[in-house]
Amino acid sequence: MNPLLPAPAIPRWLAQWAPIPLRLIVGYGFMEHGFAKLARGADAFAAILQAIGVPFPHLMSWATILVEVFGGLAILLGAFVALASVPMAIVLLVAIFTVHLPYGFSSIKLMAVTAAGAHFGQPGYECDLFYLAGLATLVLGGAGPWALDNLWRKRSGRLRDTDTA
Repeated sequence: MNPLLPAPAIPRWLAQWAPIPLRLIVGYGFMEHGFAKLARGADAFAAILQAIGVPFPHLMSWATILVEVFGGLAILLGAFVALASVPMAIVLLVAIFTVHLPYGFSSIKLMAVTAAGAHFGQPGYECDLFYLAGLATLVLGGAGPWALDNLWRKRSGRLRDTDTA
């Protein structure tokens, strides 16, 4: 195959499945971050928010946890994707501008390798941008097959059987 020629088009029946792995990783990733905050306790996350100057840290702690857990579940299921993406994007933008921006772009900063293993520095905003790109892709391109949004549109007659957006 000549690398200078365009790649053959992927058949539509196959391309429609592309959003599913994206939904799985974005949804699961958000839920995992929310559950991690719950496991340490909402008060522990509120203390972090207070230390970086976020107003109403206890309220914002719970709001963030709920957005991550239920927003992640919505994305995972393909339900209310456009609506759920708004608060999720806000959480990501706040994280970028209040925590990650001073550490630069890269999420992986290998500081040293010792007998105890690898030691990493503070992560940058790279992963936040990946999550934002994933949310934007799902909102603009559709959640793909097996999305609850599509099931509801089919039932209401607003989606044809061949559509997946």
